[in-house]
Amino acid sequence: MNKMRLKAKKKRRFSFKFFLLFIIFSLSLYFSFDYLCKQNINIDNKELVYYLLEDASLKRSGSGFLKKQFSSFTEPYNLLNMKVAKLYNKEKKAVKEIEVKPLVYLYNSHQTEEYAKTTLAEYAVNPTVTINNYIMLDVFQKNNINTITEERSIREVLNLNSWNYTASYKASRIYMEDVKKEYPSLKYFIDLHRDSLKKDKTTIQIGDKSYAKIIFLIGLENANYQKNLAFTEEINNKIEEKYPGLSKGIYKKGGAGVNGVYNQDFSPYTILIEIGGCENTTSEVLNTVLAISEVISEVIINNEQKELG
Repeated sequence: MNKMRLKAKKKRRFSFKFFLLFIIFSLSLYFSFDYLCKQNINIDNKELVYYLLEDASLKRSGSGFLKKQFSSFTEPYNLLNMKVAKLYNKEKKAVKEIEVKPLVYLYNSHQTEEYAKTTLAEYAVNPTVTINNYIMLDVFQKNNINTITEERSIREVLNLNSWNYTASYKASRIYMEDVKKEYPSLKYFIDLHRDSLKKDKTTIQIGDKSYAKIIFLIGLENANYQKNLAFTEEINNKIEEKYPGLSKGIYKKGGAGVNGVYNQDFSPYTILIEIGGCENTTSEVLNTVLAISEVISEVIINNEQKELG
C-alpha cells in the first residue's frame, strides 16, 4: 500500500513538473512571439513583403500551382501575420475594387521559370517569374490602372490535355479567352518571362542599383504583328530614355520551328517581356520590374487618353 502511495505521489510530482515546464515554455514562446511582432518589418525588403502578401493571397484564392509552390512558407507567414495583416487587407480591398472593369491582364505562359535562390530557399520557396506579376500589379494599381493577374496553373492545363511543355502558349491562351469573357474590359495582355542567359548577359548597373536586363519578343507569324510591334516599340523607347541599356531591344521571331505568334494575335496590345535570367537575384529583378512598370503605366495612360480624345 505504501509503495502504491509513493508511486502515486511521484506520478503527481512528475505531472506537476511537466505542467510547470509546459507553462514556462508557453510563456517563453508567447513573449518571444510578442517581441517579434513588435519589431518593425524592414519594409525596404520588399522582396519579403511581396512574398508574404502573395502567399496570403494564394492561400485564400485556392489556386492550384502557386498555392502548392508557396504552401511551405506558411510558418513564416503566420509568425509575421500580425505585421502584414493591415497591408494585406488593404491590397485585398484594392483588388476587389478594381476587378469590376480591369484593363490589364498579367500572366506567365512559363510559370516555372526560376531566378537565383534566396535566403527563403530554406522554406522551399523558389522565386519564379510569377513574383513579377504581383509587383507590376501593385504599381499599376497605384497608378489607377485596373489590373488582374492569373493565378491558375498552366501545368494543370497541360496535364489535363496530355500536352507537353511546348504547348504552354496554347494553355495560357485558354486562360486568356476565359478571362476575357469574364472581363470584356480587358485590353492589355502582358506575358512575363525569364531569359535563360548567364548573369553577365542579363545584368546592368544603373546608378547605385543593379538591374536585371529585359528583352521584348515579337512573333512575326501573327498577321497583325505590326500593331503589337508599334506598341512594344513605344514602351521600349521610353525605357531606353529613362534607363539606358536596361532593355536589350526587341527580338523578332518567326519562321519554321518556332511558335511565331505567342498569343499576340489575341490583341494588338499583347506583349511578351523576358525579365532577367536564371542567375539574377530577386533584388535585381525587383528593381527592374518597379522601373518598367512605371514606364508601361505611363504608356498605357497616354494611350487611353489619346483614345478618349
